[in-house]
Amino acid sequence: MWKRMMALVLAGLTVVGCGPEEEAEMSKEGSPSEIQRKLAQYDTVRLTTDMSRLTEAEREMIPLLLKASDAMTEIFWQESYGDRDDFLASLDDPAMVAYGVINFGPWDRIDGNASFVPGAGPKPAGARFYPQDMTAEEFEAAVSVASDGGEALRSLYTLVRRDDAGDLVAIPYSEAFAEPVSRAANFLLAAADLAEDPGLKRYLELRADALLTDEYQASDFAWMEMKDNGIDVVIGPIETYEDQLFGYKASHEAFVLVKDREWSQRLARYASFLPELQRGLPVPPEYKAETPGADADLNAYDVVYVGGDANAGSKTIAINLPNDPEVQLQLGARRLQLKNAMRAKFDRILVPIVEVLMAEEQRGLVSFDAFFENTMFHEVAHGLGIKNTINGQGPVRQALRDQATGLEEGKADVLGLYMIVALQDMGELDSDHDLRENLTTFVSSMFRSIRFGSSSAHGRANVARFNFFQEMGAFVRDEATGTYRVDFEKTLEAMNVLSEQILTYQGKGDYDGVVAFMEEYGSIRPQLQADLDRLAEAGIPVDITYEQGLGALGLG
Repeated sequence: MWKRMMALVLAGLTVVGCGPEEEAEMSKEGSPSEIQRKLAQYDTVRLTTDMSRLTEAEREMIPLLLKASDAMTEIFWQESYGDRDDFLASLDDPAMVAYGVINFGPWDRIDGNASFVPGAGPKPAGARFYPQDMTAEEFEAAVSVASDGGEALRSLYTLVRRDDAGDLVAIPYSEAFAEPVSRAANFLLAAADLAEDPGLKRYLELRADALLTDEYQASDFAWMEMKDNGIDVVIGPIETYEDQLFGYKASHEAFVLVKDREWSQRLARYASFLPELQRGLPVPPEYKAETPGADADLNAYDVVYVGGDANAGSKTIAINLPNDPEVQLQLGARRLQLKNAMRAKFDRILVPIVEVLMAEEQRGLVSFDAFFENTMFHEVAHGLGIKNTINGQGPVRQALRDQATGLEEGKADVLGLYMIVALQDMGELDSDHDLRENLTTFVSSMFRSIRFGSSSAHGRANVARFNFFQEMGAFVRDEATGTYRVDFEKTLEAMNVLSEQILTYQGKGDYDGVVAFMEEYGSIRPQLQADLDRLAEAGIPVDITYEQGLGALGLG
């Protein structure tokens, strides 16, 4: 049975629920109940879509894109932990193997990266992007004397290693991961040969070249410019969440997506409002002087395959890319709503949470449409605000270092809600739109996201916002029932105050200010923890994991 489960997890089929045979064998082997409890925190979702929407050529592209995605998974194991096969082979318990695959190593991503494997020790803040014995001070010293001003050491696309003399040097990703990136590039080129849409063909060719050269901007522009493709792939080193030492290094990941054209048509009009919404932000003019691109896309997709960083621990339900600030300022960004993943999280997680923690008379205000809108405008809101500091400290991401991603997620949450309020005031939403649904769903969803844990940028952002909103009276807890009731007016007030606070931190590049803010608001307080424990006791999953691949799609 162990070998069968190992084969499944290595093939990308994360095993969470086990059948009677597996349960009996685990019981016989004395499998730790704690690991079974941890596995039960994830509900398995089969990733599929209506394949009849695709052309024959698009269906032929899918297996190639899945193989390219698998290469990103191989690389991310190296970035997050090290040798995958050695790690999994060292585990005697099949449940431990399954949980190790979910987490890409021995650290629990929804439990503050606590080790669940005896002897593993704490997770390095810089993962495997830096030497394990390197200090932050040593890195900064090396940057200060580097001939290029430290550009290569700080690059998104380099590993930091020691040379023979023990000095810190930068190794380009294309060199460090030469075999898997070459393999992925070849699969992308093969898919490009099948592509019927010229924009998709050009993007796949440029992205293949980017994997081999570490030059991603041209492919980011090409990705922004394609409009009519029925399938899509997001692939490469993209997000910096895994680097919790500096937030400099991008991790490899992949999404293979099928467009839902009907839902996409419903969303397309909102991106044009970005410049106007930027002008209305509740901050002084210097914090909103940048003009976001207005021709960005809003589209809905079914996600059919996920690899690398995107498949580690909790799963995203929307994508906002590219991260390159130059591309964003010229063309904006594309916001991809992962409708099937979103629906699964709403039905299987948020609705049960609401039944436990929200006031009975407000439960009917929590709706999937509001959940979809809140998530969509969260992604759009990444394009609002400021990308470069106003006092010469350079890009916000660089100035705020390891605090940048958590604060950016917090910004997108509150500004997404701000956008919904503003669009309703402008008369741009449906006449029967009920803002109370967005506000109640917004507050309810904080409980869901807080459970991702402190190692998640989204989790940290939600903890801080929960405490801040509670302090401002946005919701109150009924001691008799143990449920929360939203105060709509105070929620709107808290939204504006927190929006101004976050945008000010970003504009000033105020690293110390963000650290102080997170120290005050970023910890789960005892009453909230007790309520989160009630959700665990009720057996409500924390998140989802995927059964995916050609078999799930009916192609294997």
